[in-house]
Amino acid sequence: MGRGSHEAEIMLIAEAPGAQEDQQGIPFVGRSGEILDRLLQDCGLSRDEIYITNILKCHPPGNRDPKEGEKEACFPYLKYETFLLKPKIIVCLGRVAAQRIISPDFKITRQHGTWTCRKDCALTATYHPSAILRDPSKYEGVKEDFLEIVKRCKE
Repeated sequence: MGRGSHEAEIMLIAEAPGAQEDQQGIPFVGRSGEILDRLLQDCGLSRDEIYITNILKCHPPGNRDPKEGEKEACFPYLKYETFLLKPKIIVCLGRVAAQRIISPDFKITRQHGTWTCRKDCALTATYHPSAILRDPSKYEGVKEDFLEIVKRCKE
């Protein structure tokens, strides 16, 4: 499953574990994890205060996007995690997670940082930390998204 506080008000959902995450059983342990840790720190959060999980529970071969059948097979586990934790806010990290959780036509470049509510839970999406590795100029925008997440959590 995921990692983090079982009392977390914020749940981060990404698409699938990377190869290192799959081997270690810990989400975001590589370079993307370093970016995520920096974002959390810059916003006054730590991993101890959030819960991190993935739609898929194992790494897709060749680092490809998850297939629809794979997402469907793993989705009951994600629903159960959400049911158990009852987060106040769900943050989708990246396009794949946002399209599965928020809307199939979600456009991460245009809609990151926007909000919707479902069943007493606020949902938003931002770029996956790996997108910042590819384009460091995205960092400030993602940081703004995270600052808004923290602000909403305190409301």
